[in-house]
Amino acid sequence: MFARGGGGVCAAAPQARRLRGPDELEIVAFERGHFSSYSACGIPYWVGGDVEDRDQLVARSPEEHRERGIDLRMRTEVVEIDVTGRRVRAREVDGAGEYWTSYDKLVIATGARPVRPELPGIDAAGVHGVQTLDDGQALLDSLRAATGRRAVVVGAGYIGVEMAEALIRRGYEVTVVNRGAEPMSTLDPDMGCLVREAMTGLGITMVDDAEVTKVLTGDDGHVRAVATRDAEYPADVVVLGIGVRPETSLARAAGLPVGAFGGLLTDLSMRVRGHEDIWAGGDCVEVLDLVSGRERHIALGTHANKHGRIIGTNVGGGYATFPGVVGTAVSKVCDLEIARTGLREKDARRAGLQYVTVTVETTGRARYYPGAAPMTVKMLAERDSGRLLGVQIVGREGAAKRVDIAAVALTAGLTVEQVTSLDLGYAPPFSPVWDPIQVASRKAAGAVRNA
Repeated sequence: MFARGGGGVCAAAPQARRLRGPDELEIVAFERGHFSSYSACGIPYWVGGDVEDRDQLVARSPEEHRERGIDLRMRTEVVEIDVTGRRVRAREVDGAGEYWTSYDKLVIATGARPVRPELPGIDAAGVHGVQTLDDGQALLDSLRAATGRRAVVVGAGYIGVEMAEALIRRGYEVTVVNRGAEPMSTLDPDMGCLVREAMTGLGITMVDDAEVTKVLTGDDGHVRAVATRDAEYPADVVVLGIGVRPETSLARAAGLPVGAFGGLLTDLSMRVRGHEDIWAGGDCVEVLDLVSGRERHIALGTHANKHGRIIGTNVGGGYATFPGVVGTAVSKVCDLEIARTGLREKDARRAGLQYVTVTVETTGRARYYPGAAPMTVKMLAERDSGRLLGVQIVGREGAAKRVDIAAVALTAGLTVEQVTSLDLGYAPPFSPVWDPIQVASRKAAGAVRNA
């Protein structure tokens, strides 16, 4: 079996090996970077100093993979897939060597690539994307070498928000330039404004409704400012947090099917549609949204690891499926926790759904218990059926993981009335008598009845 890149492969290969044994399956894996099996999600916390050492983010080294019978070839990238000839062409990154390798079964886990707009100066020294451990190391080196303490973050999605916090913790003066009206476009704007208030409270300068037009450099070629149509923002370092796109250039060139978001299309077993012996998983694929019934692209390590185990099971002779997602994600800005699952309002409109929304202000503990902190919960429900469609939460300690209740309810297709009746745990240190999710569901059930 040939496999390329990332967390999906690093989960698939050991699973296939466990099922088939060392003598029945030859596994070759290619990785163009310096590291294997690591948590890219942990990079902002490493940069910010919460994680002290880079190696703490590495789950399994190349040597450990090889000890398990996986021929992992580091610093080697695949440059061509020949589907008809059942082979791939690999190139050594640090050398001139190229060669073809045949496969019986192929697993593609090429991940996602950061959005890097074609702007003047975008490749200047001091401008960084943050996708790999190599990227994180380059950013840290740049921060340590910088003579000034001004940083500009371009984009205010998950990576942009997390990197803004990391840079504040590093003692930088941080400006976030955001194309949207509010940060965190994965939330509805009325919830995103709560995130903006928290960020400005940390001393972060928020520039919303602004688009970067160019990166300005000094005589030495190093970044000195970021420009929009209306202003310039001085910078000793720039971090791009604009988002990612599926890395499917190899797959496209090989004629493999991709969807509307550019990700590979697979069946429930993660087999590439129309290709019996090719599988794909991780950030390079599109997955079924169980709420809207449509395909979407979600780049998360949790999905990549699940895909890997499913692929490894199927390649190894078993059978497993990945039914889909509901779009659950959590993040934080210092002590402000942010969570969402299911559909936003614009997602529901896009899917042609009629819906009601409610927003409640509550606390994560009984109000009289020490440490009770405010929490805002927004809930969407289908107008006629009362089916839960989505939940967004912004609050303090204990807020984010409450979204898991909603994620389970969405997966099960529960109505908001049924969520109201769930038997959830209660004690004053952990929850009010009515859990915040149920406070919202009770109000949503009333809105459905009135509608």
